[in-house]
Amino acid sequence: MNLVEAGRALAAESARFAALGWMRGTSGNLSVTLGRDPLRLAVTASGLDKGTLTETDVVEVDFHGDPVSGSLPPSAEAALHARIARVARAGAVVHLHQLAPVIAAERNPGGIVLRDLEMLKGFGRAAHDDEVRVPVVPNSQDMRVLGDAFEAGFDPATPALVVARHGVYVWGADLEQARHRAECLEWLLRFVNSVQGTDTPGGFA
Repeated sequence: MNLVEAGRALAAESARFAALGWMRGTSGNLSVTLGRDPLRLAVTASGLDKGTLTETDVVEVDFHGDPVSGSLPPSAEAALHARIARVARAGAVVHLHQLAPVIAAERNPGGIVLRDLEMLKGFGRAAHDDEVRVPVVPNSQDMRVLGDAFEAGFDPATPALVVARHGVYVWGADLEQARHRAECLEWLLRFVNSVQGTDTPGGFA
């Protein structure tokens, strides 16, 4: 995939997530891995309405999340995208601002435990007898701090990270798999919130 193709795919996914209310305002960012030797990612540009991105509103970044081409600034979280792509071997990473994960993390700061739920299949795990713990890390404006926290709690079988009072990162082999996993995680964490008496208002979004 080249940068133009990546930009087109990222713009389409951003519009989809914005329509769900998961990338409100200019929040959130997405990336796809362009190459691994050296590591290169296409990341959505900073400060733009994610519902109206075009194929040119992306930036190519390196191993550290620093731009290597283009005139637009990359997302402030590009360095964490690069860290996830490297450690988890992810082909795509989506960073969304859903309310359900943030509420679930508030109630479960040590990690959100999921078990015996059919929707876990869509998250890449077994529906029964498979305890899934989605890591929760404290928020920080320093991507090195967040990256270290992610890596310290990384489980290859759990493709998600919740940043407390911030949002969620979900990854997959490609953008479609990352989206499917994010959709399933939203359902799972709405279930957790409902059981704990803190369901999010306003329907699915």
